[in-house]
Amino acid sequence: MGETMVERDPHPVLAWLRREALPLVVMLLLLSAARDSLANHYQVPSGSMQPTLQPGDRVAVDMRAYGLRLPFTPVRLLATGQPQRGDVAVFDSPADGTRLIKRVVAVAGDCVQLHDGYLSINGQPLQHALAGELFGNKQVSLDLEEGGGPDIAGITIPAGKLLVLGDHRGNSFDGRFFGLVDADTVYGKAVAVYWRRGQGPAWQRL
Repeated sequence: MGETMVERDPHPVLAWLRREALPLVVMLLLLSAARDSLANHYQVPSGSMQPTLQPGDRVAVDMRAYGLRLPFTPVRLLATGQPQRGDVAVFDSPADGTRLIKRVVAVAGDCVQLHDGYLSINGQPLQHALAGELFGNKQVSLDLEEGGGPDIAGITIPAGKLLVLGDHRGNSFDGRFFGLVDADTVYGKAVAVYWRRGQGPAWQRL
């Protein structure tokens, strides 16, 4: 009886890599690209946005809100919107590149004053209640237990720039210290807290 010859792959490791590892690598790359360009998350490192955000909160970030970017690069492929007053935005600090999360309080053309922690935009005070401000229809609670921090005597925001502040006005390293932020460098818009410190899973829209 004749024997059947079984052809063996001379490179079994390469065959395994093509069959098993390559699809896994492709899937991970696609997931990473989606995370970098479509949706991401951010863990709040400090209390500068209290009471809105607490240290340790985890926040869902819409990376498409202000533009679609080439994955893993800052190159914007398509503009899909601009940061608006009241948005909670994620961006890199102009001071040292640290990833930060703050509230956009003024956009290009706005004339801004800040006194004792309360904003006036274009001559219109935003204070709507004790320790609160109103951005359009969005009510924002402030933490002023440590005062309002440095005042702003009056500046007009130039084209392409944003002023960002923390809701904890007396304890926030924000635009009063590192200056204005380039609008087209903002990574994304924080849309909701999905994990609340000390409470667990949540979905609290911002």
